[in-house]
Amino acid sequence: MSNTKNDLIKQKLSALTTKKTKASDKLWKPTPGKQVVRIVPYKFTPDFPFIELKFHYGINGKTYLSPDTFNKPDPIVEFSNRLKTNGDRNDWKTGKKLEPKMRTYAPVIVRGKENEGVKFWGFGKQVYQEILSIMNEPDYGDITDLKTGRDITVDFKSAAEAGKDFPETSIRVKPNTSPAVDPANAQLVKLLDDQIDILSIWTLPSYEELEKALSEWLDKGGPLGNDATTTPATASPSAEAAAASTEGADAMFDNLFGKKK
Repeated sequence: MSNTKNDLIKQKLSALTTKKTKASDKLWKPTPGKQVVRIVPYKFTPDFPFIELKFHYGINGKTYLSPDTFNKPDPIVEFSNRLKTNGDRNDWKTGKKLEPKMRTYAPVIVRGKENEGVKFWGFGKQVYQEILSIMNEPDYGDITDLKTGRDITVDFKSAAEAGKDFPETSIRVKPNTSPAVDPANAQLVKLLDDQIDILSIWTLPSYEELEKALSEWLDKGGPLGNDATTTPATASPSAEAAAASTEGADAMFDNLFGKKK
């Protein structure tokens, strides 16, 4: 048997026996308590590690990456804007709910789990602002630097622990600098470069797909679900209330997208 065939057999056998890593496994979410992470440079934009994405949450129980993230047409955004400008208070509220919510991600190494490689930590506006403010301080500087950066302690509380309707995250940047990984550990150094493109985790929906999702959402009375990791949890409206708040929205949707009942 030739060496080429041997190599091919080994590759196929390895592919069959090696457990595949799902893209979603690359997302890191804090659990209740304190954890330590280190933000590292993002391979695809090394000068700025933060990736700002916009999502539609709870549309028919699903999460959609909004094309508005990339300044592309989004029928849900178009519909939201129309609702907010037609002068009706209920339609304005519905329009606000339909706005995509920004979620910022950063590549991190989780302390104690460095051998799992780079993961992506998603956080809201408050944490994002705090991190940027710290990095803007001359005493701290670039906390993501691989050699002289700083670790971050993430303190996560569930809604019950925080005594609120939503979880609570606070951070504390450590005062001492340290390398992201041991430079003498070639395996860990390689893992820093072994990053996936975060956009491979979500599929960007087409205009038509979002238009269909919006139509189905309206047919169901317009109740929005919640993503507890990003927005405060609120009670879904009753069917009657939802129908009342979207009655005008139905007609506007038909007019905006040329639909006929």
